[in-house]
Amino acid sequence: MDVDELMALYDREERLQARESGMRREEAPGVVRLVDTVGRQSAIIFARLDEAEADGVIERETAYFDGLGHEFEWKLFAHDLPVDMHQRLARHGFEAEEPETILILDLADVPEALMRPVVADVRRIGSPEGLRDVTAVREAVWPGEHLSLEEHLRHMMRTDPDSLSVYAVYESGRPVSAGRIQFPARSPFAGIWGGATLPASRGKGHYTALLATRVQEAIARGRRFVTIDASPMSRPIVEKYGFRPVTRAQAFIHRPSASG
Repeated sequence: MDVDELMALYDREERLQARESGMRREEAPGVVRLVDTVGRQSAIIFARLDEAEADGVIERETAYFDGLGHEFEWKLFAHDLPVDMHQRLARHGFEAEEPETILILDLADVPEALMRPVVADVRRIGSPEGLRDVTAVREAVWPGEHLSLEEHLRHMMRTDPDSLSVYAVYESGRPVSAGRIQFPARSPFAGIWGGATLPASRGKGHYTALLATRVQEAIARGRRFVTIDASPMSRPIVEKYGFRPVTRAQAFIHRPSASG
């Protein structure tokens, strides 16, 4: 499958038909929304707009989520139209996050290095309470508010446990690295998310151990592809293991107005 075919499949399965536990899928003219039913962090995951309607749709969606009191992410992909959408979002008060590269691994052709037995102390987090270890790693790497993510993952574990596996790597009983893999229903894709390693524990193979663990689970569960939204730090690692870049994406964040 060539890159254009992969991107078209990704758009259809992971965006146009996107579903996630704890999120209500809604279609409005030109967009697909994921509305947070657990917290207040929603998303526009797909948009198909022309130049004449784009600003009006941005205003409509901003008003909609302001009315809910939700922060929301407009996830903009490099091949989305109109081509100046990033500038339009900025004019409407959205804050741009760092761009990421979308890469896909075909599980029919996984390098041998990812199929070896994992020797690191990688543990699957089996209970919502265990997510505190993951939050501790994320907080140390990216100081800020991570409780909303933990709340969402707790909800997924309670209501749809088959859709999610969360892993942590331990050194001397202490969590030093963490990441998760999500299994959207009726999709050929599994998604790798949230990889983080404490600075003092980098360079020891923990990221690769987590990557191999999740790839092996995806194969065991019959998925055809694994996707990752890779930062500039992660991209060269996953490319080394056969992940192919298909497009770039950037999140634009809008926070509810004070009057919303």
